[in-house]
Amino acid sequence: MKTLAASARLIACFCLTACLSGPCLAGKVPKTLFVLVDGIPADVVERVETPAIDDIARQGGFTHAYVGGEAGGESESPTISAVSYQSLLTGTWANKHNVYDNAVEAPNYHYWDIFRIAKHHNPNLSTALFSTWEDNRTRLVGDGLEAAGGTKLDHYADGFELDETRFPHDPASDYIRAIDLHVSDLAASYIETHGPDLTWVYLQYTDDVGHHHGDGPQQDEAVKFADQQVAKLWRAVQQRQRSHDENWLVVIVTDHGRDAGDGRHHGGQSKRERTIWIAVNTPDLNERFARGPAIVDILPSIAEFMGLEIPPLVAADLDGQSLIAKPNGN
Repeated sequence: MKTLAASARLIACFCLTACLSGPCLAGKVPKTLFVLVDGIPADVVERVETPAIDDIARQGGFTHAYVGGEAGGESESPTISAVSYQSLLTGTWANKHNVYDNAVEAPNYHYWDIFRIAKHHNPNLSTALFSTWEDNRTRLVGDGLEAAGGTKLDHYADGFELDETRFPHDPASDYIRAIDLHVSDLAASYIETHGPDLTWVYLQYTDDVGHHHGDGPQQDEAVKFADQQVAKLWRAVQQRQRSHDENWLVVIVTDHGRDAGDGRHHGGQSKRERTIWIAVNTPDLNERFARGPAIVDILPSIAEFMGLEIPPLVAADLDGQSLIAKPNGN
């Protein structure tokens, strides 16, 4: 895995390569794929062989980041999956978006998600979601709900965890592994065929293995499996870039670390639980990327890359800042 030092060197020279990728590629249509692979600690992804994630990072950068808001402050947020997903989607911490656990009981849709921003900017932008957890679409994005901005997704594939005939549940969560495989296959095929402007892919299996087994060989193998799914998506994006006039931003991220004891748990504010990682394929990165960014920085980064105009009142609520360098280098 690319080290932080290597990423820092890469960022230092981004001005020399700024027109090789990113929004300054004149005439190319900007598109974004962001992939969330659940519950992979930064120290694990750096230790385990992950050739696809490594290749994406070589194109752009790899860095440690954090979740959980300001520890001890008003924005402190549990290092729990749905909490972090909503922080990514809205660019805000839990004290704003009001998701504090995986029950997602009362999300505050006043804080716009990235799909709502994209559709407000241009209703013709095509959007897609592929997920191993249906609540990502129905409760977090709130697709189709008037309070959340109505219908924002043009295509989605999820809910497979509810189909126990096709994916019979088992104590080891092998059915989640099968669903991740199915979701990534569907996503890769759709990306290569249709090239949606904004796509979210969510894969769950690594977190289930972490809860079952903690740190160890089972988790390592699950991370390698996740990287294989990322590889399919990455190949689809590369094919689109070869055959179409498109410039893709690819963001791979996790949602939380794990406890420092045996790695079975998360939710607290320990350093390992709060530490995540981000791999991106664009070299157009500013200094913030190498200086401890947060999961809330991903939304404004996507908006910057795609040239999405965020309504002023929405932008004023954001807790994150873009990691993408502006044309003047800032």
